[in-house]
Amino acid sequence: MVPGIETLQDPGADRAVAFARLAPPAPMLPALQAEVAALLGREWIAHVNQRDYRGGWDVLPLRCQRQHAQAHPVLQGFAIAGGDEWQDLPVLDQCPAIRDVLAGLHCPLRAARLMRLRPGAEILPHRDRDIELDDGQARLHVPVFTSPDVSFQVAGLPMAMAAGELWYFNAALEHAVRNDGRDDRIHLVVDCLANTWLHAAIAAGQPVYAPAN
Repeated sequence: MVPGIETLQDPGADRAVAFARLAPPAPMLPALQAEVAALLGREWIAHVNQRDYRGGWDVLPLRCQRQHAQAHPVLQGFAIAGGDEWQDLPVLDQCPAIRDVLAGLHCPLRAARLMRLRPGAEILPHRDRDIELDDGQARLHVPVFTSPDVSFQVAGLPMAMAAGELWYFNAALEHAVRNDGRDDRIHLVVDCLANTWLHAAIAAGQPVYAPAN
């Protein structure tokens, strides 16, 4: 539990927030999409949790633990536990629109990466147990390229995200994704510390609560 911050729950049913939209589509979406398109020629890293997906799911690290800044991209993209010092990777020097998105998050940032789900791929139901508000951490998504043919389910609830929007979702709840479209789905995914600003943004974002157990 984070000292001084109450857990965000539905007081009537004691249910945790499943997800919430924190901001409408960003005005810099065309610039954001252009930047990401320019990064497609770089080396993206296949997701290491191979048992959790079928098809193509890969990552381009943008920000990592300082101790891994000169390490292999696998460590930059997936070593998210056990470190307190984080830094931008050089690729962000070429990405002013992405930097603007990150600067608009008024909470301490940890990892940031682009995550691509190929057409026909699916992320199987799983939980990321180390990323939850009760432990002072949160995961945010900004869809960059997506379509109505992408299905994102959290605790069995559909989470329909449009390109350029900013979303929180409770990664500690079971979630799954399918890309039934013809194009890549690419999100900017940011892990951060859950401070007062983020709790207030979630509360103001018309949060959807997980079903009662």
